[in-house]
Amino acid sequence: MKTTLRRLGRALAAAAFLLLAVPAPAAAQSAPSPDEGAASARALLDGGRPDQALEVLRPLARSHPGDMNVRFLLGLAAIEASRMRGVAEEDRTALLDEAIATLHGMLVDRPELVRVRLELGRAFFYKGEDTLARGHFQRVLAGEVPEAVKANVQRFLVQIRARRRWTMYMGAALLPDTNIGSGTDEEVIYINFGGIDLPFDFTPAEEQTTSGIGASLWAGGEYQHPLGPRLRLRAGADVARREYPGRRYDSTYLSLHAGPRWLLDRRTEASVLASARRYWTGTSIEHDAVGARIEARRRLTPRVTANARASWHQRDYRRSADLDGPLVDVSLGGTWTLTPNLQAHSSFGYAEERPGRVNRRNASRTLRTGLTVALPRGFNVGGNALFRWTDYEGLEVAQHRPRDGSSRKDRTRSLSLSLHKRDFTIYGFSPQLVVTHEERDSNAQLISYNRTHGELRFVRQF
Repeated sequence: MKTTLRRLGRALAAAAFLLLAVPAPAAAQSAPSPDEGAASARALLDGGRPDQALEVLRPLARSHPGDMNVRFLLGLAAIEASRMRGVAEEDRTALLDEAIATLHGMLVDRPELVRVRLELGRAFFYKGEDTLARGHFQRVLAGEVPEAVKANVQRFLVQIRARRRWTMYMGAALLPDTNIGSGTDEEVIYINFGGIDLPFDFTPAEEQTTSGIGASLWAGGEYQHPLGPRLRLRAGADVARREYPGRRYDSTYLSLHAGPRWLLDRRTEASVLASARRYWTGTSIEHDAVGARIEARRRLTPRVTANARASWHQRDYRRSADLDGPLVDVSLGGTWTLTPNLQAHSSFGYAEERPGRVNRRNASRTLRTGLTVALPRGFNVGGNALFRWTDYEGLEVAQHRPRDGSSRKDRTRSLSLSLHKRDFTIYGFSPQLVVTHEERDSNAQLISYNRTHGELRFVRQF
């Protein structure tokens, strides 16, 4: 018995010695520091092994979520891994989604990081989401980047323009409004009797000045079929529906267009499109319009893009033939990306309506301008201003006629403020809050009004 116990003791001692002599497993060894891991991952990336770099970076990103260098390398490695030969399409998409989530999260905190924005643009480009890719590339060009990077970004933009096929969007909004019918708040109307203006009390219809909350839905899409190296055939449609309580101000809009698009050079394009429109009020067709429009776009500098548009439509009203006539609309505008975080836009437009009813003929000039700034913590804040001058021909109907006997002149101005959280989506839809205050002053009676309305939008682009 003693001999057996001695043998068992010697065996246990030998086993303990062997266990102490065996090195600790890799999982039990101390993990590399973020700097060590980043250096190792960088060496793997430089050596063309992004898949192995991901194995190093993923646990580091989980254990050190605030390390910007590790997060950037993780996004970069995911992009490069998606481009390796033999990667299945499902895995490729997952890798690009990982890169987009990582890089987008960095820009939420630090929107001024141009290199991160460049890589995010690349991830969207390789995934085929060209609208988002183009937006980030354009902001990169506004940053202080080397000429070689600018040239590379320009090549991406040229490829986006050349390969563009499908474009789709859809959205919905809630519409709180203090004056749904844009009714006047004037309380006195002057009517001329025998050369004397006599005042009469005026009470606007309640449904014209009522407040309430409406809703709207909109969607659209376009396909571009290649006909040659620089020629595309465009075809698309847009539809919008707006509803308010009582249905008095419900409306539906439908438009179709088709025509050629020319890529004139690396920076310039133009389209000539046939166009048809239909507009409903309530459930009844109000008017149809058939015509054409011309569109042109040119990138003047890496930061400035100019665009022009001109259209002519013949409108045909179902119930008011004297409103039939042409509508001409011309606009010239541009976008200026001052910095990767700050973008300005402005446009000037001219429109003219020539219906059969003389007192409805008018010409308008419109000036729009705005700014959008990307702030830390994922917020975008924007401001837009609009000024419109509209002059009418002939005399107004009696209840609206200016007291001095002149032609009607309207002056409209509005100011909009918007707030958007870049890193927040609901089933792929991005929410945006817009508040607009609008005022119209007119020398005609019962035309002036004040109105404040809002929109809680949910928008998605494909």
